[in-house]
Amino acid sequence: MTDLTIARELCKEFEGFRARPYICPAGVPTIGYGTTRYMDGRPVAITDPPVSKEEAEALLDDQLRSQYLVGVLRLCPTLLAHPTKLNAIVDFAYNLGVGRLQTSTLRRRINQGDWGGAKEQLMRWVRGGGKVLPGLVRRRAAEAALLDRA
Repeated sequence: MTDLTIARELCKEFEGFRARPYICPAGVPTIGYGTTRYMDGRPVAITDPPVSKEEAEALLDDQLRSQYLVGVLRLCPTLLAHPTKLNAIVDFAYNLGVGRLQTSTLRRRINQGDWGGAKEQLMRWVRGGGKVLPGLVRRRAAEAALLDRA
């Protein structure tokens, strides 16, 4: 089984914890550490009750495994041989969606084994609403640093 501890910790750090449902910048009801769906597949609703940190961590783990790990490996199967790099890209997909990875030059660079090019591509994904966001710059830098590791 793939260890997603690094991706989990990145998500927790950059998403932050919110016990009560909220609307994320993309306009989607979200809870815990940026989770948009419960384990049964039901979407989060703004009227849902709050969750504990333990429940939020379980939701995050489930979503990372069932949706993002699967999606990333489908698009970038070479990452299976690079667990730390895989964690970085799972965090990227959690933040921006598997669909963004699917259509990206980042995906091509990963599949070519061009880690320098992949790092450059990661650092292009730092805008929100047309502006460079400091939080995204820090998150992409953390992910890019993992691409240097074995």
